Amino acid sequence: MTSLATTRDVPVLVVSSAASSERRINSSWTISQLKAKLESVTGIPPSAQALTLRLPDRQQGTSISAENEDVTKLEAWSLSAYAEIHVASTDPASSTIIPPSSSIPKYEMPVETYSSLPDTVLAYKKSHCIGRFDPNASESKEKRAADLWGEIDAAKISVGARCILTPSTTRRGTVAYVGLIPELPGPGPWVGVKLDEPAGKNDGSVAGTRYFDCDPEYGVFVRPERVEVGDWKELGLEEDDDDLDEI
Repeated sequence: MTSLATTRDVPVLVVSSAASSERRINSSWTISQLKAKLESVTGIPPSAQALTLRLPDRQQGTSISAENEDVTKLEAWSLSAYAEIHVASTDPASSTIIPPSSSIPKYEMPVETYSSLPDTVLAYKKSHCIGRFDPNASESKEKRAADLWGEIDAAKISVGARCILTPSTTRRGTVAYVGLIPELPGPGPWVGVKLDEPAGKNDGSVAGTRYFDCDPEYGVFVRPERVEVGDWKELGLEEDDDDLDEI
């Protein structure tokens, strides 16, 4: 692959409920320009996009938004290589634009081929000693696991609790599992959620191991920071639907 076109071109991971892909963005773009380009990637119209920036060295995300998105440029945010831009939809109807990800044929690159490429997320993590390539990874993993269990206790996340998956308010469901999942990467616990609508990734199982029961596309496993417990009714059952436009 070629090197970065300019010093302001940044490779990032664009993540949505339908797919994730590596893209290059330019810090001179306005928020409106970025959203226009993300529509072809996510299928979500710019007017319904809620953007969250997550940097590799930070757990908390930062909203990419402004009062005037036509003039506010991305250089106002601390973009870094292989940060994640999560794209959520504020319009429940927009989720019908893209078919379920399980029905879309996907090309899977051999692990050996991917590992040999010089300009990838894996190569970047190796050269910068990130994640499992960090010589202090063992100690960091123990701390990360302890922090995650602490978040579960603080947020009162337990099986049977109603919740939403932030930053959206439209992905709602019931906590169905809390605990370790050896099949998934990273230390510490995961939270399994049975969603009210088919906006998930699985049927409550991971790599053949079942953690809870639900129909296909109704199950999802996330980290505790994505789960907000509360009296979240199923969409369409609230007396007041004003909060459906909130992010």
